Order: sequence, then structure tokens, then C-alpha cells
Amino acid sequence: MSVRRSSSGAVKVLAADLDGTLLGGSPHDRRRLFDALNGDPDITVVFATGRGLPSVRALLRDDPLLPPPHWIIADVGSTIVDATRMAHARPLEARLRAGWPGAGRVRAALEAFPHLVYQERVPQEGRCSFHLAPAALSDELIRAVEALGCSWSYSSGRYFDVLPPRAGKGRALELLAQTLGWPRRAMLVAGDSLNDLSLFRLGTPAVVVANAEPALTARVPASDRVHHSALDGAAAVLQGIERLGRPPKRSVVVGYHRPPVCWLDGAWRPPSSPNGILPTLQAALADEHLDAVWAAAHVGEAPAPAPPRADGVPTLSLLPLPPDRWAGYFHRTCKETLWPALMSQPELIRQRPAHWADYEAVNTAFARHIASLAEQGATVWLHDYNLWLVPAALKADRPDLTIGLFHHTPFPHPDVFRRIPAADQLRDSLARLDWAGFHTPDCADNFHRLLAGTALPAPHIGVHPLGIDRPAVTQLARSRSRAGSRPHHKNDGIQLVLSVERLDYAKAPVHKIRALDTLLAEEPTLRQQVRYRLICPPPEPGIHAYDTTRTALENAITCINQRWSTAGWQPVEYIPHTLDFTEVVDQYLEADVFWVTSLADGMNLTAQEYITAHHAAHRPGVLILSRHAGVAQHLGTAAVLTDPLLPHDLVDTLRAALAMPVDERATHIARLAALLDTPDPADWARTVISAIRASAAPQTGTR
Repeated sequence: MSVRRSSSGAVKVLAADLDGTLLGGSPHDRRRLFDALNGDPDITVVFATGRGLPSVRALLRDDPLLPPPHWIIADVGSTIVDATRMAHARPLEARLRAGWPGAGRVRAALEAFPHLVYQERVPQEGRCSFHLAPAALSDELIRAVEALGCSWSYSSGRYFDVLPPRAGKGRALELLAQTLGWPRRAMLVAGDSLNDLSLFRLGTPAVVVANAEPALTARVPASDRVHHSALDGAAAVLQGIERLGRPPKRSVVVGYHRPPVCWLDGAWRPPSSPNGILPTLQAALADEHLDAVWAAAHVGEAPAPAPPRADGVPTLSLLPLPPDRWAGYFHRTCKETLWPALMSQPELIRQRPAHWADYEAVNTAFARHIASLAEQGATVWLHDYNLWLVPAALKADRPDLTIGLFHHTPFPHPDVFRRIPAADQLRDSLARLDWAGFHTPDCADNFHRLLAGTALPAPHIGVHPLGIDRPAVTQLARSRSRAGSRPHHKNDGIQLVLSVERLDYAKAPVHKIRALDTLLAEEPTLRQQVRYRLICPPPEPGIHAYDTTRTALENAITCINQRWSTAGWQPVEYIPHTLDFTEVVDQYLEADVFWVTSLADGMNLTAQEYITAHHAAHRPGVLILSRHAGVAQHLGTAAVLTDPLLPHDLVDTLRAALAMPVDERATHIARLAALLDTPDPADWARTVISAIRASAAPQTGTR
């Protein structure tokens, strides 16, 4: 009898007994199950055992074939432990143990039954465990237990457990599933004794092992969801997993180090902005006809909660990463070794062998994870420098896959790239791509020149600039404009200059403060007539690559405000935190000038948002745009172009923007809006996927 396949087509949670189940079967079968569970990060393992926690911990210490659990249900369902931290889930345990009279009262009340032998040497919590022969299991004993307000379990012809009235393995697993959002269709239970009966009553797919006690087999008949295996222990569990199904193979696998939703304060939360790579991919992959899955990392000691399954949220497959590994990979290598090269700041490159090993390990794990999700001949779409080593590892394991990688960042000149200590290793991996994508032709040319002369055929190269969701921004800007939502707005004649950017030396925030300081010194008439507002949220905790920039920026802001402030005015307002997107649009609408000074940039979506918001609300404005931002290659001289590497050019362009007449500003915004012809983000994503797929077709000549 086969197990009915869940609608998701995959085991996400395995809840299994230990003795006779996970511990049952031959060493060979136990090794096979261990390897299968250890190699599949999507499966959460739950021990559901009659043992006490000390006994389970001893098994984990001494038995190398026991798969590591994520959760432990012990004491026949009276105890729940987060196994990643070996910490009791006290709120859940309190619900399970409600009404428990205490071991002392139970033992005293049952002294009248001489055949009950308390297991003195067995560690136990929230229950009393006895030995009892089958013939001594009487109605009188059961009535005595019920009189205490307790429940009971009898298994294997010898174990009699007195439990709190709401305890049991099934009830404990049900509470965990409710708390963590596990759908029953994606849970598999497995057991061999009668104290597992409550697990089988949950209605999930299930496996009864061949070596189960006959009473369990009789009480849990085979059905379209219950498989009675002909195999013992671990082999039966593995058979159940295989019959229920691995995660379905997909024709498109997207690899990006972050998921489109983040786990925060006990809930999955979407990004605040409709623009950027996360919402772009989310919009594209939510199309079920694409048959796509998004592989991303989940950082934490505890397993990831079940990803949300809702309209507009793509199928996710999360790769668990411990915080220390993530720190070495992302906080150190990505931000201290690779990011400076991408931003053409090679003098800032730092690399430590231990951190590089973390980068290699995470990329290898991503490659294995992606390979497990991809059907034969599938299309893999990787994103950014965070996964530069995946192509080599993935091609070695799955040469059938077509692999593309889109760079949302700039791609540096080959001479700068070669300053990375592991440049050769990275270049050799990038050469295994079938396709590489960029926002601008100059970045594509840098990539092409870097790979020139490698032994492998050069990847196909595409230039596909990413735009924004203009209809969404337009609608929001118009609604906010009609509502008169303009924070801090006063009819004081002061022009507002605005920047919205994360804290990063590549955004040149200190350069702007110094330029404004110089302008106020050179143009006394502008004092009390201009205000610069910098919305600059910090990076995630643990990234130290920007600490020097933060200190220099805060010092520069303090100095300029001390130098020029008057009783009712100060030149710089600093907002060092994230705003939701509605607040950002309000800021756009208030700003007379939007100031982008990137030393290097991909496209810069905030510039596009500012243009779109002002055009939608029919408000004049000025965009000062760095020549080094990718969007500058699309807007050209319609923007007020500046070079942040030339300090006085920043001063002169700011002066010119502030002096631009209102009617000229209206024309300026209209011209810029007319040049925003990038495709809808979802269309952009589908175009890129098509380009990657096409790169697998036989080509004549060079690639």
C-alpha cells in the first residue's frame, strides 16, 4: 500500500519513534537513512519517544548513526525540546502538562496495585513510567488513573505510562505543527509501538514499520495514507520518505542568498518596497506556469519555520546556515573581500583564510541544494557575487543544467578583479556559466575581457537593465499627493535636497556632506535656504566593513551643523533607519532635488522612483545623478550628471540644481520620465530566463 502523495509533493517534517524505528534495522539501513536526512536540509526531524531527555542526549552522544533532530518530543509526549539549543519549549510543555497532579501523588495513589513496578532508574518528567505485565492491565487500574485526572499509555507488553490528561506524542506534535506552521500533508510519522498510536491519529501520511508490535498494526490499518512496510526500522522510514516523495524537481531554480520574505518577530514579513531584486523575482516566480523554486538561505540556530504558501509568494526551499558560518560568508568575505572589488575600491579588499573557507562552504552547500531541486536539463538562475563559486560546483555535479548568473552590482575592470586574492578560482567558476547578465554594456565588456583566453567557451552575455514597477509607484504617488501627505513640509522657501540610500562608502555620503559644506561657504545666500535630508539605514548587524564610513559621516554631519546652524535651521537632517515605502514616496514628493552620488552602482532604482513619483504627481524636481550609476547610461544628459570623484564637480552640480527655475524643472522631470523605458520587472525576469534557456541551444562559432 503506497502513501498518498501530499499536494506539496514533499516530506517537510519527519516525526519518528526511536526504539524499533529510527534505532531499528541494520547498520547499513540506518546509515542510508542518516545520509538521506543529513543531505536534505528541507526535512525537519522530530524524535517522538518514550525516553526521557537525558536518555536521548546520551544516544545522540554515543550513536553516530542517529540522525540529528531539530525537535525532541520525549516522555511519551510530556516534554518538548528545541534540539538545536537543547532548550525546553516551556509554553508548549505547560499546555501538555496542565492538570498533572505530580509524580508523588500518582505513585501514592497507585501503591494499591502491586504489579506496577516504578522505573526508578529511568529519567522522566511530567509522567510516571512503570513496568506492568499484560495480564495486570485491569479496568480497576485504569479507573484509578482516570480518577487522578490523568491519561495513560501501554506499549510493548510491558510499559505503562501515566500521563497528564492532555499529553501524548500526537498532541505534542500537533502543538509543534500549529506553532511552526507545518501543514499536515507535508508531515510523515513513523512508529512501532502502541505509545505511537496518537501520532497515527493525526491524519498525516504515516509508516508502520514491519517490526511494529502487532497491537499497533491492528489498530492502524493500511490505507491510502498509511503504509505498512515490509521493512524494519530505518529502512521502512526511508521507504516512507521515498514513497511520499522528495521535493518535486523543478524546471527553473533561482539561487539568491536571501528569500523574498524574512522571518522577523515570529512572522514572515515581505519587503517594504515593490522594487528591487526581491519583489522582482517574487512577482515573476509566483507564476505557477513557470514551474520555479527559489533556493535561499535561512540563518539561525533553529530550523526555518515553514515558508508561507500564499498568493504572490513563490515556492521557497530554504538552506539552513548557522550564524557563525553566515558571518564568515556574508559579513566578512562578501562585504570585506568581494564588495570592495565590485565598487572599484581594491585598496579596501581584506581576506582571511577562515572566512574564505566559509564562502566556499556556503557556495558548495548552495550548489548541492540547487542540484537536489532541479529536474534533468533544468534552468538555473543565480544572482550576484554571493554565489560566484556555485557554477563550478554545480556543473561538476550536474552538467545537464543550464546555468545563468545575473549581476545586479557593477562588474569591475579585469585589473581590479584580479586584486581579489582568490581571483583565479572565481574566474574559473564564472567560466562554467552558460550565460551571464548585466545592467550595462560596460559591465558586460569587463566580464568578457576577464574571461578572454580561458580554456572553456565563453558564456553567452546579455545586457538587461532592470527597471521599477512604475504603475505601483505612480498609483502610490498620486494617492499621497491627493492626500497632501508631505511630512515636515513648510512654506518656508527652503529647498529640500534628498538622498535615500543604505550606509555604504560606495554611495559617497561623506562626499556629499563635504560638498554641501563647501557650497554654503562659497554661497552665503544659500544659508537657511537649503536643507539636505539623508535617509541612510545601516547594514544588518555584524557587518563592520562600513564602520569607518559611519563614523566619518556622523562626524561630518556634526561639524557642518555646528558650523552653519541657526536658531530655526540646520543644513543636514540625518535619518539613520529604514522607512516604509509609503514614507519614502512622501519624501520623494517633498524633495526639490534628489542627489545620487554613487562611486559605482548597478542601476540605482531610487533615482527611477523619484522620477516616477514626481512625474505622476505633476511636481517639478531635479535629479543629480552620478555618472557611475548604471541608470546614467540610460538617462544620459537629461539628468544633471555629476562625478563624485571630483569634489568640486559635486559642488557645482548641486549649485546648478538649486538654481534651476521651476518651469525648467518640470521639463527636466518630463524628459527623464520619457526615458524610463525599462520593462516591467516581471517581464524583465521572464526575458532573462528565456535568454538563459536559449544559451543551451547549439551555437555556431564562438559563444
